[in-house]
Amino acid sequence: MATEVRTKPVRILIVDDERDLVSTLAYNLERDGFITSTAETGKAALERAGEGSVPDLIILDLMLPDISGFEVCRRLRQSDRTRAVPVIMLTAKGEEIDRVVGFEVGADDYVTKPFSVRELLLRVKAVLRRAESTPPSLPAIDASTSSEVVAPVVEFGRLRVDAPGHRVWVDGEEVRLTALEFRLLSTFLARKGRVQTREVLLTDVWGIEAEVTTRTVDTHVKRLREKLGEAGNYVETLRGVGYRMKPRPDED
Repeated sequence: MATEVRTKPVRILIVDDERDLVSTLAYNLERDGFITSTAETGKAALERAGEGSVPDLIILDLMLPDISGFEVCRRLRQSDRTRAVPVIMLTAKGEEIDRVVGFEVGADDYVTKPFSVRELLLRVKAVLRRAESTPPSLPAIDASTSSEVVAPVVEFGRLRVDAPGHRVWVDGEEVRLTALEFRLLSTFLARKGRVQTREVLLTDVWGIEAEVTTRTVDTHVKRLREKLGEAGNYVETLRGVGYRMKPRPDED
């Protein structure tokens, strides 16, 4: 079987107070070529992520003995150092509200216990592929030729997007987006005027189909709109179909 070629070691921080589970995950991840570190509490996780090498991905349990996984994820997203680090949440809770809250605080994926190690490894690789992939090229209009040209910085109405820097401004004020939210916005901008079904967005933005529902798309679009404020109205909902970025920011 062919193995994946990585240009540099991928560091994964496992945060869980179940020692047997942590040992199992660390063993399997390391056997697959990853470098792992562990933390049994939320406080320890934040310290590990805030010092030394920033992890490439964090596997985060929801039920920790001190700080909830939700709060840990929220603090990770508030820090410039860790806001772009992908987070996969682990939890014994399977209610939809827990999944929604997890995504709203910035989780990139959500796995409910019990789960197979093989499934988690597939999720890890899928999330890493999304994080490492380049966002779709953002087209800008060249007024002199009326043709589309690829530009690293794009202005669309109240929006200003710096693709290489993964930065977004609305009316001159910077808006902090997670890596997944930025990729979702980039996809809408690159395909403005064209309808994007939830299934297409799941494949092109999330990069994984198994066990990820269309509710995930709705939750992230809602969160993206809230962060963009008035500029969030550029993303339209087409009931029963999907979403579409307006062709022009001034379109009614």
